Amino acid sequence: MQAILRILRHRRLPFLLLFATCVALLAFGLYLQYMKGQEPCPMCIMQRYAFVGVAIIALIAGIHGPDATGRRVYGLLLALSALAGGGVAARQSWIQIYPPAVSECGPGLEYMLDSFPLADALPMIFQGAGDCTERAWTLLGLSIANWSLVSFSAVTLFAVWLLVARRRA
Repeated sequence: MQAILRILRHRRLPFLLLFATCVALLAFGLYLQYMKGQEPCPMCIMQRYAFVGVAIIALIAGIHGPDATGRRVYGLLLALSALAGGGVAARQSWIQIYPPAVSECGPGLEYMLDSFPLADALPMIFQGAGDCTERAWTLLGLSIANWSLVSFSAVTLFAVWLLVARRRA
């Protein structure tokens, strides 16, 4: 426990570890897509965008090595990105547990965003197409959406810690 607290008090290391973790999660998603043939649904793609957002914020913070005020600013940005991704992961986890009565594959994310205004496309994304309910890959009984929710929850806890922790000089 002491070692974890020592790492968390470092100015750059926690952010760089978070960046590396997000890159690893994104790489695993790409592996599943391109090597195992599992096409991501619109909600999966939205979660990827949120992980990219967390990774970029973490990388900038890791390079910057912020003081206490900067850590709070980065913590707020990380929390917002993680809450957005976690919301999508929670919704997808819900529809995987309680699939809609009519489960048909809808259009892809790119098509929806190109064909409809954002205000119309977002509700369609969160409705969850048939492929969003599929649990093609699991680990320890949890789907990719479940693991994304766990990951976004961990990022949110880290961000809250950044917002409330007092840094010793």
